Amino acid sequence: MLATPVHAILPRQSSESSTDEFLNLIANPFQSQISSTAFFASLATSLGGAALAAVAFSLLRPYNNVVYAPRQKHADSKHAPPPIGKGMLDWVQPVLKTKEEQMVEKVGLDATLFLRFTSMCRDIFLACSVVGCGILIPVNLVSGHGTYSQWSDISVFSKLGPEYMYGSSAFWAYVVCAYVFDLIICYFLWWNYKAVTRLRRAYFENPEYQSSLHARTLLVTDIPKELRTDEGIVRIVDEAKSTGDDPRAAIARNVKDLPELVDEHEDTVRSLESVLAKYLKNPNRLPAKRPVCKVKKDAHPYRKGEKVDAIEYLTARIKELEIEIKEVRESVDKRNAMPYGFASYESITEAHSVAYAARNKTLRGSTVRLAPKPHDLIWNNLPMTKEQRRWQTFVNNFWVGVLTLVWIVPNVLISVFLSNLSHLGQVWPAFQSQLLAHKTWWGIVQGVVSPAITSAFYLFLPVIFRRLCVKAGDVTKTSRERHVMHKLYTFFTFNNLFVFSLFSAVWSFVAAVVHTSKTDESVWQAIMEKKIFLQIMLGLCSVSTFWITFQLQRTLGAAVDLSQLVNLAWGSFSRHFLSPTPRQLIELSAPPPFDYAGYYNYFLFYSTIGICFATLQPLILPVTAFYFALDHYMKKYLILYVFVTKTESGGQFWRVLYNRFIFLALLGNAVIALIVGAQGSSWGMLGALAPCPFIMLAFKWYCARTFDDPVRYYATALRNDAESAFGGEAKARHGDRVGVRFGHPVLCKPLMTPMVHAKSQHLLKQIYHGRTSVDLHAAASAAAGHSDVHLDPMKHNRPGKPAAGPPAPGAAAPPRAPFEIVPENRLDFGHYKDRPEFAGENGGDGELYGRAADVVRPGTPASAMRRDGGAHRARSASSHSSSSSDSRTRGAGDGTTYPPGYHRTPSALRELSPADAGLLRGAARMGRSPSPGGFGPVPLAASEETPMEEPVGRGYLGRGRRV
Repeated sequence: MLATPVHAILPRQSSESSTDEFLNLIANPFQSQISSTAFFASLATSLGGAALAAVAFSLLRPYNNVVYAPRQKHADSKHAPPPIGKGMLDWVQPVLKTKEEQMVEKVGLDATLFLRFTSMCRDIFLACSVVGCGILIPVNLVSGHGTYSQWSDISVFSKLGPEYMYGSSAFWAYVVCAYVFDLIICYFLWWNYKAVTRLRRAYFENPEYQSSLHARTLLVTDIPKELRTDEGIVRIVDEAKSTGDDPRAAIARNVKDLPELVDEHEDTVRSLESVLAKYLKNPNRLPAKRPVCKVKKDAHPYRKGEKVDAIEYLTARIKELEIEIKEVRESVDKRNAMPYGFASYESITEAHSVAYAARNKTLRGSTVRLAPKPHDLIWNNLPMTKEQRRWQTFVNNFWVGVLTLVWIVPNVLISVFLSNLSHLGQVWPAFQSQLLAHKTWWGIVQGVVSPAITSAFYLFLPVIFRRLCVKAGDVTKTSRERHVMHKLYTFFTFNNLFVFSLFSAVWSFVAAVVHTSKTDESVWQAIMEKKIFLQIMLGLCSVSTFWITFQLQRTLGAAVDLSQLVNLAWGSFSRHFLSPTPRQLIELSAPPPFDYAGYYNYFLFYSTIGICFATLQPLILPVTAFYFALDHYMKKYLILYVFVTKTESGGQFWRVLYNRFIFLALLGNAVIALIVGAQGSSWGMLGALAPCPFIMLAFKWYCARTFDDPVRYYATALRNDAESAFGGEAKARHGDRVGVRFGHPVLCKPLMTPMVHAKSQHLLKQIYHGRTSVDLHAAASAAAGHSDVHLDPMKHNRPGKPAAGPPAPGAAAPPRAPFEIVPENRLDFGHYKDRPEFAGENGGDGELYGRAADVVRPGTPASAMRRDGGAHRARSASSHSSSSSDSRTRGAGDGTTYPPGYHRTPSALRELSPADAGLLRGAARMGRSPSPGGFGPVPLAASEETPMEEPVGRGYLGRGRRV
C-alpha cells in the first residue's frame, strides 16, 4: 500500500511565530474542514437568490417599461420585439418562441451571435457532463476506494476527484476523456462555424447591407505624402487589383483641434446643465448664494484657480467655444490632407474582391481593408502611423501587465484567507474563537463572501481596460471591444488559474525545497523528491470546491442581471436625490447598450473553469451547464426587450471566440496531462495524450481555410454578372457622397444646446444675462463665401437637413439660443431618439429607430430611401451639397463627391460664381447636360427648382443637389 499524501509540507511547531504561521497558510490555503458546508451554502444562496430575483422581475416588469422593455417602447416596427402581456409569466412565451431568423431581424447579427454562443456553451457542457459524470466519477470512486485505506474519513468532494488514486491504471479513462472532450468541443465549434457562415452570407445578402455605402467602400490608411490625393488613393487600390472601373475616392482632411473643441463644448454644456439643475431644483426657493466654480487653465481674463460665478462663466465659455468651432470649421479644406482616405466602388463585389486581394499586402506602405460603418470609426486613431500604433499598443500592454501583476497580492490574500476562514483564525486568535463557536454560520459566509468580492472586482475591470484601450491605435470601436475582451480574458485566466489556483501549490513546493535543501541534500535532489507535478495537482484539487461555489453563484448573478434591480434602484435614487438634468433624465429612459466585451469574457472565463476543472472535479460540468442553460434565456429576454447594440459589427466577434475556445481546450488537455503525469501508472499515458494539441491545431487550420474567407468577404473574385444593389444602376451613383458620409463627424456635428426644465423657465431672465450661441443666420452667411467646407444651419432634430422651413410634423421645434426648454411631458427618450446626441449612444447611428445614415438612395433624384421602407422628399435647398457623377474630380478615376460646399480652388475666388450672379440662368443646354433647373432629364412632376451647378476647375460643384 502506498503512503498517504501529506498536505502540510512544512512541519508545524508550537513555537511558530505569526510570520511563520502566515507563510504556512500561504503554502496550503485550501485545506478546509467546512468545504461541504460552503458548497451547500453557496447552492442555497445562489438558487434561492436567483428565484427571488426572478419573482421580483416578474412582479415589477409589467409596471415599468422604461427599465424592463425600453426597446419595445422606442424601436420602429421592423426592429420592435414581439408583443408581451402584463401577466407575471407572459414574458416566457416570447422568449421561448422567437427563432434565430427573427432575432437577426429584430436585434441584429451581433446579438444573435451572442445567443448562439451561449447555447453552444450550454450544449458543450451538457455533452461533457454526460461523459465526465458518467465515466470519471465512477472510476474515481472505485479506484480511490481500492487504493486509499482511510476512504471513509475524507470529504465527499475529495472522493469525486483523482486526489487519492495513487499509481492507478484507471487513469487511462482520463486519456479517453481527453479525446472525447476535444471531439465534443470540435464538433460544436464546427457546427456553429457553419451556422455563423450561413448567418454572415445572409447578412451580406440583406437589402440593408446591399444598399449601404460602407459595404462597397475601402479604408486606406498609412498613405504616403506623395499619394495623399483622390487620384493617389485610386492608384493604391488599383495596385491591389484592377476592376476596370475607377472608384470614387476621398482623401481625409486635417480637422486640426476641432474634435477637442467639440468635446470641450459638450462637457461645458453638461456642466452648465448640472449647475442649473442643482440651482433651480426648487424654483420657488432658490439658494441664497449663486453657484461658483473654478476656472480652467489659461481661461482669459481669469487667474488660475479663481472661483467665479458658474452660470456666467460656463455660458460665456460655451459662446467662446461656438465661435472658435465655427472659425475652425471654416478654415478646414482639402489642401491639408491626412494619411487616410476612402475608396467607394460601384458594386460590393468589386470592393470585397479588392480587399481580398490586398489582405496580405502593403501597397506603397499603405494598408487597404474593408471600411466599417462611419459611426464605428475611431477618428482620432486613423491618422496614426504604424510606428505610433506599435508604440501605443506597447504602452497599453504595459499598463495591462502592471495591473495584472499588482492584482496578484490581493488575489493571494483572498485565496489564503477569504476562501478558507480557518486560516484567518490561525493568525487572529479572537476570530478563531468565533469561528469555532459558530462554525455553520461562518461556513455560509465563506461560501458567499470570497466569490462575491472576486465578482465585484471583475465588474469594474472592463471599464478600466476599455479606458486603457481607447488610445491603443484601434481603427474601429468594434475592434477595440474585441481587444478589450482579449485582454480581460488574459487577465482572468492568468490571475485565477495561474495565480489564484496554482500559487499555493507552487509556494508550498518552493518552501519544501528550501527547507529540504538546508540539509545535506542538493537542491536538485530536493526538487525530485517533492514531485512538483504532484504538488500542483493536489493544489488544484483543493481549490476545485471553491470554483464550484463560484460557478453556482453565477446563476444568482444572471438572475440579478435579468431583474435589472441595480438600474431600477439607481434610476429611482438619482431622480429623487441627485438633481439630474433634463438630458440625464432623457438618457435614463433610453435603451442601454449591451456590453459584449464584458459578457463574452465572463462566458469564456466560466467555460475555461469548467473545462480545466472537469477532470479534477467532474461535478463542475453539470453546474456550468445549468448556469448556461438558464442564462441563455435570461440574456435572450434582455437582448430582445432591454439592451441595444451600440455598434453593429455583423458578427465579427466569432473568430475571437473560436480562438479562445481552442485555447481553453488546450488548457484542459494540459490539466489532464498534469494529472496523468503526477498519478498515472506509466509514461505511456502521457504519450497517448501527445496528439491532442496537434488535433486541435489541425482543426483550427481546417476551419480557417474552409470558413474564414466566406465569413469575411462577400466575394473574393469579380463576377461577370455582378450588379449593384439597385438592379444594375451601377453607373448612377449620384447619392454616394463618400467625402460626406465618411467625413469626420465634427465637421457637421450639431452642437449641443443646454437643456433646462420648463418649470424653471421663468427664472432664466433673472439668473442669466447675455447670449451663449452664435447667431445662426450670421454664421451661415459668413460661411457661405469664406470656407472650403460650407455648413448650412441644420435642423436640430434632423442633422443634414437645412434649418429653413417649418419643422417636420411631430418633431420638436429647433431650440432657441441660449437654452432649450424641456417640458415635463417630453422627458423621455422617444422624443429625442432622432437626434444624434442621443441616438449615437443608444442605437448606433439610429438603425434601431428606422433612420440608418449609411443607407444610400436607389438613384431616384427626388427621393431618398429610408430603412423603414418609406421615402422622404428631398428639400430643394440653396445649401451646397454633394456633386453628381459629372462633378467628380477627373484624373486617375472618376474621383469622388465632396462635403457640402467643398471646392478645389481657394475660397476667396468663389465669392461670386456665374451661377450666383445669374449669368448662366436661361442658357441653352449642350447635349444631355443638366438643365439649368436640375440634373439631367427629370420628369416635370418629380423635378424641383434647383440652382445650377457651378463649373470650377476640372469638375462641377453640386450646388443645390438633392440630398
